[in-house]
Amino acid sequence: MGSGPIIVTALFEPADLAWFDALRRAHYPPERNLVPAHLTLFQHIAPGLEAELDRRLKAECRAALPPRACVAGLMKLAGGVAFRLESPELEEIRAHIADAFRAMLIPQDAASWVPHVTIQNKAEPSTAARLHARLAGQFSPRPVLIPGLAVWRYLGGPWEPIARYRFSRPGRSPRS
Repeated sequence: MGSGPIIVTALFEPADLAWFDALRRAHYPPERNLVPAHLTLFQHIAPGLEAELDRRLKAECRAALPPRACVAGLMKLAGGVAFRLESPELEEIRAHIADAFRAMLIPQDAASWVPHVTIQNKAEPSTAARLHARLAGQFSPRPVLIPGLAVWRYLGGPWEPIARYRFSRPGRSPRS
């Protein structure tokens, strides 16, 4: 078990990841683009919670089909642009995990979750505004499938993969 904070993300199907990643490579500062495009569920779980997180993610993923999601719109960031995603099923899974770790979450992870994939950050505001306007002019909602969840260790920039969990079937919810 390592000592860096743990990050939990949703996985994308290869075609969806390739689409997000191509946009991220085109618009994210190369020196800061150290990880692939991602949808973060939790940005900082304490390393000491890794075993419990593993147990809970296995249970959640065993009990569910891949959540449906939709790229529903664009978000303006201070110096960038992100795609806003909607997935009530994934929001329910995240809320259940957040409830289990409520007392141990950092404020950002305890706050309301806004699912998004950042494709530009740390850009000049005018550059971000131009990209947002260009993407908004050609935007249409797009379905994506979330086949699983991934766990990573933050290494001060890059991330080290720890585990992947695939959603596998409908069945009794671990919440029952």
